[in-house]
Amino acid sequence: MTKTARIMTRTGSLVAAAAVTALAFPAQAHAAAVACGGGVSTQNIGARGCISAERWQDGGGIYWRDITAHALLTNSRSRASWVEYEAYSQAGGDWVKMGSGRTIVERRSTIGPIAIASKTRVCDTVKVTIRVHVRPAGGAWSNWSSAATSQCQT
Repeated sequence: MTKTARIMTRTGSLVAAAAVTALAFPAQAHAAAVACGGGVSTQNIGARGCISAERWQDGGGIYWRDITAHALLTNSRSRASWVEYEAYSQAGGDWVKMGSGRTIVERRSTIGPIAIASKTRVCDTVKVTIRVHVRPAGGAWSNWSSAATSQCQT
């Protein structure tokens, strides 16, 4: 096979793969963007609290938003570590636990944003804040990392 034929075959393969990917993962018109807040860390495990809000309308004309808490986790240790995380939400009142989880983060790597939990609420102008903290296996909990949204749209 000549060099030109190899290049054309490789280019055709890339175009075909892109087309298959586009068909397999259609774009969502209302896909929510993820916004992350500041970072916190404990024992070389870092976290950023993130939030997304997706607006939708039910059949009765009422607008809702699905709020999802996320965590972006970084392990700067020289070995993989199990990391626990929790997310809480606040919308003008007390903090309410949304969810928690546990995952392994490979050495010197970052994973996420990991969706922790979702909550659906009526669209209003109330600012919704989530906060996330992490704990490496056998370690202490970090401080809180917060993220917020006050808009009722994607």
